[in-house]
Amino acid sequence: MNHFEYGPEGLACEGVPLAKIAAEVGTPVYVYSRATLERHFTVFRDALAVAGVVDPLIAYAVKANSNVAVLKVLGELGAGADTVSEGEIRRALAAGIPGERIVFSGVGKTRREIAFALKTGVAEINVESEPELDLIAQVAANMGVKAKVAFRVNPDVAAGGHAKIATGKSENKFGVSFAEAARLYANASNNRNLEPVGVACHIGSQITDLEPMRAAFTKMRGLVEQLLGEGLSVERLDLGGGLGVPYFNSPAPPSPAKFAAMVGEVTHGLPVTLAFEPGRVIAANAGVLVSEVVHVHERPEGRKFLVIDAAMNDLIRPAMYDAFHDIRPVIQRGGETVYDVVGPVCETGDTFTRDRALPPFTTGDLVAFMSAGAYGAAMASEYNTRPLVPEVLVDGDRYAVIRKRPTYDEILARDLIPDWV
Repeated sequence: MNHFEYGPEGLACEGVPLAKIAAEVGTPVYVYSRATLERHFTVFRDALAVAGVVDPLIAYAVKANSNVAVLKVLGELGAGADTVSEGEIRRALAAGIPGERIVFSGVGKTRREIAFALKTGVAEINVESEPELDLIAQVAANMGVKAKVAFRVNPDVAAGGHAKIATGKSENKFGVSFAEAARLYANASNNRNLEPVGVACHIGSQITDLEPMRAAFTKMRGLVEQLLGEGLSVERLDLGGGLGVPYFNSPAPPSPAKFAAMVGEVTHGLPVTLAFEPGRVIAANAGVLVSEVVHVHERPEGRKFLVIDAAMNDLIRPAMYDAFHDIRPVIQRGGETVYDVVGPVCETGDTFTRDRALPPFTTGDLVAFMSAGAYGAAMASEYNTRPLVPEVLVDGDRYAVIRKRPTYDEILARDLIPDWV
């Protein structure tokens, strides 16, 4: 469920018409529903409770939507943060999420980032290779602290909605192999600058079948039991994220309740706490991208291009992942016309969809890209010197701009011309 419904003034986010936001903030613009963010998090959290998962760390994947206001909404519900850079850690802290609820992942952590994570006191640094483990130990020794680490293990299980977001096969860059996990864990346990607290896995994103997850989680349970059997301390099993969301063009993925039930079955009786890193399932359907029609370009052979003021730099998922987004008119109307929906960027890849049957549009009409709350604004850029798309958060019948659109003067001021040019 989300809180985007048609009302007397067209498609609205909670109690605010999208047309009102477009008129006052301009287009393109991302619009998020606070009620939807809160509902999705609580549904996920409550499903785990029903399944018997006690006091888990639910670390929201910041990369899905990293706006500090969004993080604050989730943090106030008890969410932690799954981060992959110093910048994301800083965003989580700025939102009031404490270090002990922050997980730091990523295959290329720098010395500076590791030091910052240790200074912050994160819950765990997810180790993804032996060289990285050595670097963490060195940084911790130089700081005179003990680093809490968990080992991200690659379970060699294929899953994910696209090859570019599948992370759990042996050929992917993420994590240590099962063959080396136990050895590295034991070595870390004997290092005075390291404190191994658990193991982790994450096999991909937009997963619509629970069986790959069940297979990976079963392997992880076996690893935990092996480590415990060897007398090593294991406090936490981090099962990552990746649960898919409905993008309107495919059957609904498993619900959080079914996911939680499966987790409860696989981990029953395991004497560790669990951690999760949901992102898309929380944020995707909590946001839309609103854009205005520039014009309709009809070729002599009959092909119609619906040219809008949003572009691939504002929403790159269709160009990068062949992703589907439901496109709705902000003001409902009847009829049907087949369009290629394209943006103004000078690339053929700046195409959101081809041969899509939509209601007829004309210059000035507003369209809404649904399910755009995850990996939309977070991946946006200023390519073609197009100002970064603004973000708006709605709460009932009020809204606020939570990231403003920069002016051209602000964009140009960031470029520095050397005095020798």
